[in-house]
Amino acid sequence: MKRSDDLLAGLDDIDWASLGHAYGSAEDVPDQLRAACGPDERARETAFRVLFGNIFHQGTRYSASPYAVPFLARIAVAGPAAARGDALLLLTRLAIDWHDEYDLPLGIDTAAWRAAAVSPEENLRWFDEQIATETDAERLENLRKGRAYCAAGHPIDSREGALRSYDAVRAQLPSLLELLDNPAPDIRTRTAYLLGWFPEEAGTALPPLLECLDGEQDPVCAATVLIAVGLLDDRDPDGRLRRRLDHPLPLLRWAAATALARLLVAHPAAAPGLPPVERVAAELAAFGAAPVPEPATAHNAGDLHGYTVRSLLHLMGAAQEPDGVLLEIVRALPHIKETGVVPRPLAARAENLMEALFEPADAAPEFIELSPGRQKLLEVLAELLTAEDFQPWPMGSDLHQQFTRCGFPGTRPALRAYVGLDTEGEDPYAPLPDPWAAFR
Repeated sequence: MKRSDDLLAGLDDIDWASLGHAYGSAEDVPDQLRAACGPDERARETAFRVLFGNIFHQGTRYSASPYAVPFLARIAVAGPAAARGDALLLLTRLAIDWHDEYDLPLGIDTAAWRAAAVSPEENLRWFDEQIATETDAERLENLRKGRAYCAAGHPIDSREGALRSYDAVRAQLPSLLELLDNPAPDIRTRTAYLLGWFPEEAGTALPPLLECLDGEQDPVCAATVLIAVGLLDDRDPDGRLRRRLDHPLPLLRWAAATALARLLVAHPAAAPGLPPVERVAAELAAFGAAPVPEPATAHNAGDLHGYTVRSLLHLMGAAQEPDGVLLEIVRALPHIKETGVVPRPLAARAENLMEALFEPADAAPEFIELSPGRQKLLEVLAELLTAEDFQPWPMGSDLHQQFTRCGFPGTRPALRAYVGLDTEGEDPYAPLPDPWAAFR
């Protein structure tokens, strides 16, 4: 372990007072970083908790966020053993927010992200254009304040602000790669998890990931590496993924199938050298129909059944019998669990399924006219979803909209009546409560 003053060399050369975080000036960040790699365990835990709340506040990154990254990377590599895991987790969040719950199973599309981000120069030009033509004194003052805030280096566009932190972590990857050789399985696992979100660094990250995989004995770390390889590569390197479809551990078979599913969808040119879609789908389906092994990987905030449903949904388009894959998806739905970011994960997956499987229509077909897979899907959703799941925004999800878009009933009792289930004493024709009533 290096001394804390070595880990934090250059910390005081940064003008932290001119930078900002969720609660204003970032002048308190240096002391938090000092405590994060200091000898006091309680102070260290508090420091990381505070850092998660200010430089990464509910997913937002600030002008101070990328400046903290090099010090966190040093702590991850050479800091106290108890601090390394927290540093890696904070680095991951600073890089990707909760994209692991948004962008799986295909991974982050950094090209689209970069294209959508609005640069500070573009924002300054916009402010100048607005200021030049604004005649209202109050709006003019607000525009000038906004321009000054932007000119001081604070991110205006959230995507651009997030990219600053993402690229700051990306710059530290060469030093973080050595953690794949760390004796602690948790550190190796968290490092592999982080590396999977940097497709632009695939050429650098894949060789050490594959070397780690070949010698890895910890099943959670091996599964995490398999997912990372699947997210980064455009092929199955030397059949490493394919061979693990026959691994005795369900978690590793699932990870291999998940990685292969992504390749089959995102890189169809590699398909001739991969196992058939049906083989991969069968492995995912078997995993989705059983409880998740413990411990498991952290992907999709630990909701591996939700991850499995997403992968199977993508595979439907490549399968010879898509309705058979849909029936396997339905088997996994009862196991989907709540996560930290998606409060109603089953409703969220139901939205995805409805959008993917049904075209817009004024009226739904007769239930008996639907394929067996679609019939079973609606039956299971009618059983599992709650009245709350159908609540429209702002109190609930968009599930109600997805059902009505396709002409299907937009309430739980009406859906139950449509599929032939007992409505449990509820009126299937009763309208939804007014979601704004509580605000009036």
